[in-house]
Amino acid sequence: MTKIEPLGAIRERVLATLRQDIIAGRLLPGDRLVERELADRFGVSRVPVREAIRALVAEGFVHFETPRRTVVRRLSPADVKELFELREALEVYAAGLAASRATPEDLADLRELLRAAASATEAGDAEKITDINTRFHDRILAMAGNSLLTSVMEPVDGRLRWLTRQNEEWPQLLTEHQDLYEAIASGDPDRARTHTLTHVQANYRSTVRHLFGEDEDENNVGGAGEGGKA
Repeated sequence: MTKIEPLGAIRERVLATLRQDIIAGRLLPGDRLVERELADRFGVSRVPVREAIRALVAEGFVHFETPRRTVVRRLSPADVKELFELREALEVYAAGLAASRATPEDLADLRELLRAAASATEAGDAEKITDINTRFHDRILAMAGNSLLTSVMEPVDGRLRWLTRQNEEWPQLLTEHQDLYEAIASGDPDRARTHTLTHVQANYRSTVRHLFGEDEDENNVGGAGEGGKA
């Protein structure tokens, strides 16, 4: 007997695929999402497609240009800066906690991710690099051992991953992650926070250059880069 896939599972499958298509650049800013075409693509009714699109709107990936026209969002400089300000505040704090709470098993997991990132970087596999780098930061967040911190990150995690994909300076990114690992492994929370702050701000500048063709050095993300301590 053919197993019937629950409607909720269909919605999640469509949602996950469309989200990844946006993150990976297979769907570009301004591209239209048409319910009928997507239903045909996935071999499903329009109901789970409609629900998946609404979820993408809530996550900030797409928006309604008109009531009948849904397109992938074009991020503005203000959108990017706000996301990186949030990332700076949360990841800098998480890195300090991770440095003080890391176990040998935690550090071994990070080393394995760095080895995988090095291989993907050498191969120039952009999608794999993005996935591994996201897992690297997720692992640090888990090491912080603060469930509230994790819950705050969840609503914007996809958009942050989307932005991470815009930074194609892969060798530099790998070096920064290796330095961040060493800082966390040292057990020094201040060192870990400092390295994370430097990393996030460098990633912000690279992303702005890629998306908008300009450098935001004179308008650094967040307040910590202006002499404050994160």
